[in-house]
Amino acid sequence: MGKKKDKDVDAEDHGKGQRSPKLCGTNYPVSIAFIVVNEFCERFSYYGMKAVLTLYFIHYLHWDKNLSTAVYHAFSSLCYFTPLLGAVIADSWLGKFRTVIYLSIVYVIGHVVKSVGAIPDVGDSTVHVVLSMLGLVLIAFGTGGIKPCVAAFGGDQFDEEHTEERRKFFSIFYMSINAGSVLSTIITPILRGDVKCFGGDCYALAFGVPAALMVIALVVFIAGSGLYKKSPPEGNVLVRVCKCIGFAIRNRWNNSKKSPKRSHWLDWAEEKYPKRLIQEIKMVFRVLVLYIPLPMFWALFDQQGSRWTLQATRMNMDFGGGFIIKPDQMQMLNALLILVFIPIFDMGVYPLIGLCRIKLTPLKKMAAGMILAALAFCAATVVEINVIKSVVEPPPAKESLVQVYNLMDSEVTVQFPGHTVFSDPLKSYEDPSGYTSLPLTGESQLYTVTVTHNGAEYQCGLTFTERTAYSLFLHTAQPGDTVCKLVKDHITKSETGAAYLRFINTHTENINITVGTEEFYAAADYGISQNISVPRGEYNGVVCKTNSDQYLIDLGLLDFGAFYTVILSKVGNGLTFKKMEDIQANNIHIAWQVPQYVFITAGEVMFSITGLEFSYSQAPASMKSVLQAGWLMTVAFGNVIVLIVAEGAGMEQWTEFLLFAGLLVAVSIIFSIMAYFYTYVDPDQLDKIFREDTDDEKVESSDGKKNEAVSLTDMPKQTKM
Repeated sequence: MGKKKDKDVDAEDHGKGQRSPKLCGTNYPVSIAFIVVNEFCERFSYYGMKAVLTLYFIHYLHWDKNLSTAVYHAFSSLCYFTPLLGAVIADSWLGKFRTVIYLSIVYVIGHVVKSVGAIPDVGDSTVHVVLSMLGLVLIAFGTGGIKPCVAAFGGDQFDEEHTEERRKFFSIFYMSINAGSVLSTIITPILRGDVKCFGGDCYALAFGVPAALMVIALVVFIAGSGLYKKSPPEGNVLVRVCKCIGFAIRNRWNNSKKSPKRSHWLDWAEEKYPKRLIQEIKMVFRVLVLYIPLPMFWALFDQQGSRWTLQATRMNMDFGGGFIIKPDQMQMLNALLILVFIPIFDMGVYPLIGLCRIKLTPLKKMAAGMILAALAFCAATVVEINVIKSVVEPPPAKESLVQVYNLMDSEVTVQFPGHTVFSDPLKSYEDPSGYTSLPLTGESQLYTVTVTHNGAEYQCGLTFTERTAYSLFLHTAQPGDTVCKLVKDHITKSETGAAYLRFINTHTENINITVGTEEFYAAADYGISQNISVPRGEYNGVVCKTNSDQYLIDLGLLDFGAFYTVILSKVGNGLTFKKMEDIQANNIHIAWQVPQYVFITAGEVMFSITGLEFSYSQAPASMKSVLQAGWLMTVAFGNVIVLIVAEGAGMEQWTEFLLFAGLLVAVSIIFSIMAYFYTYVDPDQLDKIFREDTDDEKVESSDGKKNEAVSLTDMPKQTKM
């Protein structure tokens, strides 16, 4: 064991003191090219998989929207908890290089398992769920574990004197992240929707390509092995901080009655830990307290891939000229806009605000970012209110929905005893006026419906069940006889924007109809076909076959999310049809989502980037990784908030959006109050203070008493908020 450990350390030490080759005579190490390509492929892998995840849950695993949203955010949350584990492994045990390799292998295995789980022929639905969840857990440990290592490992490749090159490297590194995100959120939805496999959307391919990119990322990273500077593990400061805090708590608990009180509870750690470490932890705690309200921002921000994607599925996605965007491709707007907004804010917005003599401190920027995110959800609320106008909501308990088709030769009146649901006469072959609510006395109820046609009354006994939608078809079986046919309806719109279609055959022969790749069968004499979804598009030259003949009909456009009933009739030697729209098509264009993406991205620029800048400026150099861990925790807990609301709130989507907006406004007010009382400090002054008052000794004061430990009140102050 000892030899193996020494060998591992030697491997990490290899290249530590060597100067790696430079790119084209610059001060940029060749090794960073491998790291940037690795990051691009890894981000493509992660965001590409995540882009189609919500729709995968709904269409492949057949989960409802709330469960799909909850699992999506549980996965996102785990991806931001696991970086803590990755940092501890890298700093305390394996080092950054080997941590990236080992956890990337876990990452690849997760992708492969996830892809296999998306193959319908592999097992049953239980196997698919188990493989999908196992794959997601492995991916979360992989992506989260390498998250704190790759960027830091890239920074390690530079010589100390090349600070400007290192700064530019991080800009390039950030660009590679966004480039991978943009391309993946464009490509993987295309692989999902436009490529068909196993009789439906090809989720196996949509997950398989990100898996292949992660394999490439791993191979590229290993290929640069001989060029890297590899530093040995130096101990994880987060572990040391936790031990110091734990000792302070235990010491205070054990000795609070015996020893004199101390100015700060962390001072109880002085018996074992240096005063400098204690002072640095105090500084970190002051920032971490400000982190408490921050998860609410991420609760809103990360819904782009869940609730906003589901909203997009119920919108018109046609931009004309044959260009149709997919609902899960809208997420690319965030990555595109972030690249545009960063220079605009840095070189335009912030300087203009400065010219107005408004001092925009980091905490003020963060509060403004929260307000912008809340505005994004206000915009999403307005869009949602208009989107649901074309949606038929399922009826509640003790209610049914019913619409009537009059296929008689003249108008009829329909009467339900005790109710006036259809008070006006219904014209022959008229489009139904929409679904009408029918109250029931219990879970089901028998209604004796009176139909009046040409002065004659007919009665039909019809049983309606709660929470169900029906179509009532009225037609003549023979002269003087009226038939009432009650059919259960499917009213839930497709999450892919597909249209639903059914046929009613008034002909005396059975008819087989082919619409695209879908086959319909309608029996003779008012037989009704199944209600089947077909992709949105123009359908001309639809083939209708009977036993004796073949006909072509032009159905025209079957639009996003619409439900159609097509009535086929034999007239002379031809076949005629009437297309009726049962449920309105998605008439709100997806471009109306752009304002909410603009607001949320502007909020991200002001909140996220500024938040990291503020955190780093207020923490000592040795504590920056601790604050990075704290920052990632805010993202993780933000996703937990969405998980709880999605599963527990049970409210309409537009009210949920409004709830999140209101909560973030309230949180931003609390944060602003906390920020007002926050006083900026200069962590660099610690060096000066501790040169005068070392960790190992206390300077005796003039009256012979020892000075107290350095306090934050001794630090040079800057402005508030």
